[in-house]
Amino acid sequence: MAFTPPKETHAGKVYAVTIGSGEGAVTFGGENVLPFNTFEGASPHRPVIAYEIQDVLPSDWPENVQKPYEGVSGDPATWARFCQNTLKAKAIALRLVGTHPDRENRSPEDAAKTVRDVLAALNVPLIILGSNHVEKDAPVLIAAAEAAKDRNCIIGKAQEGNYKTITAAAMANNHKLIAMSELDINLSKQLNILITQMGFDKERLITDPMCSALGYGLEYTYSVMERIRLAALAQNDLTMQPPMLGDVGMYVWKIKETQAPESELPQWGSTEERGIAWEATTATALLVAGAELLIMRHPMAVEAVEKVIEELV
Repeated sequence: MAFTPPKETHAGKVYAVTIGSGEGAVTFGGENVLPFNTFEGASPHRPVIAYEIQDVLPSDWPENVQKPYEGVSGDPATWARFCQNTLKAKAIALRLVGTHPDRENRSPEDAAKTVRDVLAALNVPLIILGSNHVEKDAPVLIAAAEAAKDRNCIIGKAQEGNYKTITAAAMANNHKLIAMSELDINLSKQLNILITQMGFDKERLITDPMCSALGYGLEYTYSVMERIRLAALAQNDLTMQPPMLGDVGMYVWKIKETQAPESELPQWGSTEERGIAWEATTATALLVAGAELLIMRHPMAVEAVEKVIEELV
């Protein structure tokens, strides 16, 4: 007798979100099954990986992840074009770290110019991220959203302290929105509710429950993301049905395991290989937990995760 695997069906469904326009547009989400369980239901869109770039030289990145972008990372538009044309990026995530008061404290007008320059260089969708300074991100992301008006970008990240301003900017300029809370399913749900109560369509939201690297709380991140996805599917909780973001690169490439030189810890092996493996492993774990959108840095880590996705779908 042939074995028939048991199937579990769910009443809920993750919203499908499309970003960009024309031939370069991409869609993620839309599934009514747990990650990669395509034998149980519909999973029409594969996860999307965006390459991270910055508005300033990535001097805070380890040398091994700066190296692939030598010669292009001095100009955001050139960097974006390199990722699109050479690395075949499906999306670009521009992080406006230069606007942070403790960095270069660039103005919202500077940020708007950078966004316009990057958009002019791209055919693929753009994700526009602030510097994660709650007060400064509000005016910066207003200017960025206006500079990218009607280009169907993702704006973020809206947090408890600034969500009203950033949500209004995303609505007024026809963008999607990242809602970020701090590794708590109840806080995530509350923020999504507050944003939708402003009139923002829940189908245009992306949930960021926060990320952590392998060895630095990844298990807890995994459990929070898993609970969010189960609430969306099994409980048909509409507030938990936006697709999820894993902002991988910024958390992975600041930890000791991706930075410690071989001269200090030779037993850990090649620093470069170690960092790539750390980013790829973290990203893969978040995909299995339910993330539909990833932001990553090293091209070889992206390539490894794309192979995993190809095998699982």
